[in-house]
Amino acid sequence: MERREVIAAYMLHYPDHVDLHDFPDLRIHQTTDPQTIVVEMRGVGRLVESDAPFDMPYIAVVTVRDGHITSYRDYWDPVGGQEPGTDFIGSNR
Repeated sequence: MERREVIAAYMLHYPDHVDLHDFPDLRIHQTTDPQTIVVEMRGVGRLVESDAPFDMPYIAVVTVRDGHITSYRDYWDPVGGQEPGTDFIGSNR
């Protein structure tokens, strides 16, 4: 339960900033570990504060054991993440 709580706390304010509509261009890559995949995707939607379009590329590395996600790491464009309205961690909301 600890990992779920950490992820939930990290993502708590995400919807206050970004209204995601879709994840187009989803590509899944196999790795040498059959329990780990690499996922390329784009999150598209709008920024809540400004109503500006949001389009962010992401890469996720996901490991599954016994039907449960045991590791999830995502990486996104830090420059794109500096747009007004994307301050997820520093949110006071």
